Amino acid sequence: MSSLFPGLTDGPTDTPDERPALRFGDRSLTYAELAASAGALADRISGAGGPVAVWATPALETAVGVVAALLAGVPAVPLNPKSGESELGHILKDSSPTLVLAAPGEQLPSTFGALERIDVDVDVRPPSGAALGATYDLSPETPALIVYTSGTTGPPKGAVIPRRAVAATLDALADAWQWTSEDVLVHGLPLFHVHGLILGILGPLRRGGSVRHLGRFGTEGVTRELNDGATMLFGVPTMYHRIAEALPGDPELAEALGRARLLVSGSAALPVHDHERITAATGRRVVERYGMTETLMNTSVRADGEPRAGTVGVPLPGVELRLVEEDGAPITSYDSETVGEIQVRGPNLFTEYLNRPDATAAAFTADGWFRTGDMAVRDPDGYVRIVGRKATDLIKSGGYKIGAGEIENALLEHAGVREAAVTGEPDADLGERIVAWIVPADAQSPPDADELANHVAARLAPHKRPRVVRYLDALPRNDMGKIMKRALPSD
Repeated sequence: MSSLFPGLTDGPTDTPDERPALRFGDRSLTYAELAASAGALADRISGAGGPVAVWATPALETAVGVVAALLAGVPAVPLNPKSGESELGHILKDSSPTLVLAAPGEQLPSTFGALERIDVDVDVRPPSGAALGATYDLSPETPALIVYTSGTTGPPKGAVIPRRAVAATLDALADAWQWTSEDVLVHGLPLFHVHGLILGILGPLRRGGSVRHLGRFGTEGVTRELNDGATMLFGVPTMYHRIAEALPGDPELAEALGRARLLVSGSAALPVHDHERITAATGRRVVERYGMTETLMNTSVRADGEPRAGTVGVPLPGVELRLVEEDGAPITSYDSETVGEIQVRGPNLFTEYLNRPDATAAAFTADGWFRTGDMAVRDPDGYVRIVGRKATDLIKSGGYKIGAGEIENALLEHAGVREAAVTGEPDADLGERIVAWIVPADAQSPPDADELANHVAARLAPHKRPRVVRYLDALPRNDMGKIMKRALPSD
């Protein structure tokens, strides 16, 4: 456990390891070069005395900086370069980093003040037979990263993620996805969160494979890399929606995706309609998985399992998962209809919210289950289907508990709907009424409310039809493409 990256710390060899490790555009590092660059930086920061911030641009320097921190046993705090002044200031004050790592020439905001800066040098080259300059004896519980939540219900909280959780999640995914050193991953995800950084960068490095980062997502880059030997693609629903939209006019993209071993979507639910369009054009099914900042990965559709559209698969090895009623009582019989809150337990969990013992205590049950706040139903064979967040997506209408997610999927199957979000609002008769927020495919000729209500009622059930329809030019989304329902207009 002392090493998250066996390939970087196996000691001297007669010849440098020239396998490709990281590529960002036309810049790349072999495993030997990564070991030299990250090892030299690890030696510099090993006595930092506290966390180190990493200015997480989509660049080689971010990957080298995080790997160096992990090698040295120093917690890394990845920072979103698009953070506003207030959010960035909160994170810096809360995490109290001793220094910041950044790419040479990168302009940092004045919010950093006089904080010491170290430019990450990715051009350190190893002499023949060289290994890392120092070996650090690290516990599984040593903090690896402090990753800040999105802060939708208040200031972002710093989730302290131990080395144990990183290793457990990546090894469980290797089992579920049959992920090996032969795999080449391509993605264009940001590097300040779990999906892009832990899964998308650290995952390939733990397996001894390689990653090619697009810098900025585009279907042309996906086609190029899959045609050039990449085997896996990671993306979020917004990316796969763009792929689905492009496929009818881009046979080369369809052929490239058809050659991929694994297509993975995460960070939010991929609409069933996009699943179906991609499968029809490519013959490949997109695999979904479910995780959170605090839990890393909990479930996934397995590479050797049934890729059931609209579900996030089954619990990963080592992860316990249950659904509970509002009073906390576990649901003991799964029928694909009963909605409950997901609670999880396992080695993939975070340690605590930094400086927030109150929030940490509130997040766990007395016997160690983490309250995710996500609502789901579960099939009798164990497959999990997320229906929304407890705070924003569970609608109690007419005595029914209704998940917004399934209504959104139904709305997206209507040809006149480009984007959809569903919320509840107070209703004197029903308790809450269902409200659909629609971005029409044709703004000049949107589908009317009765047409959409009947469309949903025919696919789901009459009590799940929207009672109110509101039209927008676009839905508010965060950097990961998740719809920010709290940012929807108040009326």
